[in-house]
Amino acid sequence: MEPQELVAWALRAREQAYAPYSRYRVGAAVLAADGTVIPGCNVENASYPATICAERVALTGALARGKRELVALAVVTQDGGAPCGICRQVMAELGPEMAVYIADAQGRFRATTVAELLPHAFTGASLQASC
Repeated sequence: MEPQELVAWALRAREQAYAPYSRYRVGAAVLAADGTVIPGCNVENASYPATICAERVALTGALARGKRELVALAVVTQDGGAPCGICRQVMAELGPEMAVYIADAQGRFRATTVAELLPHAFTGASLQASC
């Protein structure tokens, strides 16, 4: 799948965002190795810590569908904002080799990787090294 197609999935997912507090709507879409695309959108909550980001909705949705080989993730915000730290950590855990496309509301995107977004990530190997 071309990056533009995955970004288009994320753009459509962004339309479903529930963001009554910040009004910062985010859409994401993760591509599994078998070609399946799983969309996600941010879902805010009046109790802010209960909010879940679009990237984590898509990533956990992929796992819930039995998808364990994740190859790419697109995320769309109004201004092309990058994933937060928690999302970067989850990306490093579930799709460390993923390509990442960060786009604005017009679909203009830049390509990066999980490793570039979170160098020296804390992983399961880090836990085993400390035992």
